[in-house]
Amino acid sequence: MIELGGLHSYLVVGAFLFCAGMACVLLKRNVIHMLMGIELIFNASAINFIAFDHFNSMELSGQLMSGQVMGLFVIVLAAAEAAVALALVLAMFQMIKTPNIDDMSKLKG
Repeated sequence: MIELGGLHSYLVVGAFLFCAGMACVLLKRNVIHMLMGIELIFNASAINFIAFDHFNSMELSGQLMSGQVMGLFVIVLAAAEAAVALALVLAMFQMIKTPNIDDMSKLKG
C-alpha cells in the first residue's frame, strides 16, 4: 500500500503537471496558453527536485540541500522566462493584434 506523504505521491503530482504542461504546449495555438504550459513543466521539475531532496536519506559528499537549491533555481529561471516571454508576446500583440501562434508568419521581414 502506498503511503500518502511518500515520494510516490510527489512524483505522481509532478508527472501530472508535466503531462498537462506538455499537452498545453502541443495542443494550444494561443501563445499565452503555451507559456502557461511551459510554466507547468518548470513547476513539475521543481517539485521533483525538492521531493527527491527531501526523501533522499543519504548525504552525498556534503550536498545537503542541493535539491532545494535546484528547485529554487528552476523557479527563478521560470520567472525570468515568463518576464521575457510576456514582453515578447506584448510586442507581438501590438504588431499583429492577435495572440495566435499561426499568425506569427506575418512578422517575417
